[in-house]
Amino acid sequence: MKIGVIGGGNVGTALARRLVPKGHEVMLSFSRDPVKLEHAAKTFGARTGSPREAVEFAEVVAFAVPWAAVDGALHDAGSLAGKIVWDCTNALKPDLSGLALGTSPSGGERVQGLEPGARVVKGIPPFAELLHSAEPTLDGEPVSVFVCGDDAAAKGLVATLLASLPATVTDAGPLENARYVEPAMMLLVRLAYGQGLGPLSRSRFCARVPTSGNPVNERWGPTSARRLPKVGGLYPAHDPMGALG
Repeated sequence: MKIGVIGGGNVGTALARRLVPKGHEVMLSFSRDPVKLEHAAKTFGARTGSPREAVEFAEVVAFAVPWAAVDGALHDAGSLAGKIVWDCTNALKPDLSGLALGTSPSGGERVQGLEPGARVVKGIPPFAELLHSAEPTLDGEPVSVFVCGDDAAAKGLVATLLASLPATVTDAGPLENARYVEPAMMLLVRLAYGQGLGPLSRSRFCARVPTSGNPVNERWGPTSARRLPKVGGLYPAHDPMGALG
């Protein structure tokens, strides 16, 4: 599948790192540091382009920018009419003190409102710090994520991509339910970085046991969590969602 990523920071490059080895073609775009973006693309086997080029290239457009950059990124991307838009964003305030937008409407609904012709699916991936690590699972089990969307086919494609990161995917219903998913993800940011529990505190908080080939699994399974040492270095705690490029 061809995936155009709008957002060349840690989240966008983490998607490239995890999806290219699965046979997907990835184009990275929209970074404040083009040299760094080009280096990341070469490292992870992706290509680079402008946001408009990424949209034209893509079967799925992964939207992975800081919330403050949403309007500018969408402007640079041009029309997304008819495109599946995998919305990886969360409306975090820059200081992580809360959500800049939340519950009514959600960030996902606002993206849909700005691009009414797009097939928007909210699917916040695991922390970029985790996806860029050597072992992106918890004791061999993927962490949990939610997907919300009004287009069943689009939601299924995004769920498949999330599952391959890897992640355990729970179908959280229509896009309106992003109103509740986004605050839950904000809580995980506060636990992981505000309270120092680290990126693997985002455990199988509502994991489901696979019962079929459908990446959106069908029945409840056990949950688990453990505290791990804080991961330092390239993906710093002040950018826990890893969206800055």
